[in-house]
Amino acid sequence: MAEWIVGLVIVIGIAGTIVPILPGAFLVAGAVGVWALLTGGWAAWGVALGAVAIIAAGQVLKYLIPGKQLKASGVLNWVLAVGGIVGIIGFFVVPVIGLILGFLLGVFLAEAYRLRTFGDAWPTTLQAMKSAGWSVLIEFGSAVLAAALWVGGLVAT
Repeated sequence: MAEWIVGLVIVIGIAGTIVPILPGAFLVAGAVGVWALLTGGWAAWGVALGAVAIIAAGQVLKYLIPGKQLKASGVLNWVLAVGGIVGIIGFFVVPVIGLILGFLLGVFLAEAYRLRTFGDAWPTTLQAMKSAGWSVLIEFGSAVLAAALWVGGLVAT
């Protein structure tokens, strides 16, 4: 019965990587950790350690890769800061998707202010959209890999 509950939490965690209302990847890592605690043994703890390592790598890469893409495309730090602030406000104004919408709106408005025209702000906003997509994809991938490792550990133990 515990495996079913852990599996359900893992599925919810994977969904949470796409819909940013839950800390998806951390739910997956926590569920695998609880499973290891309940199962016991070297194999279970090895699976839990592997899952945590995958999630940790995903968390680092989800900021590193998109950030590098944004820097390479010439997006200024203060534009990203405005996007981040408006994203945080958007998180509270529009539940679930407000963080992403606010970030993109903030980047668009900051670029429009910097370039003095709305039309020229689109390339930067599109790059920010691509980077946000990569961030979600990386976190989703790490959660799925950790879940696959758990399924392998479940079969092995």
